[in-house]
Amino acid sequence: MSSARHGIDNDGRSSWSDAQAAYQSSCTTQSRQAARVVAGRAIDLDDCTELLAMLGLDARTARSA
Repeated sequence: MSSARHGIDNDGRSSWSDAQAAYQSSCTTQSRQAARVVAGRAIDLDDCTELLAMLGLDARTARSA
């Protein structure tokens, strides 16, 4: 079964792969920004940790920038 037979060419795979990489990069950037905002607004470390957990993030997200 060739890929041409299924209507998929190398350009289609490349476009999909590029779109996935762009999406992943966007999600990473957004997570870092969210973690920074939370860290800046938190009252203390426990508050920050709890708020980050609510967003599904952790402190390493903000530090990995």
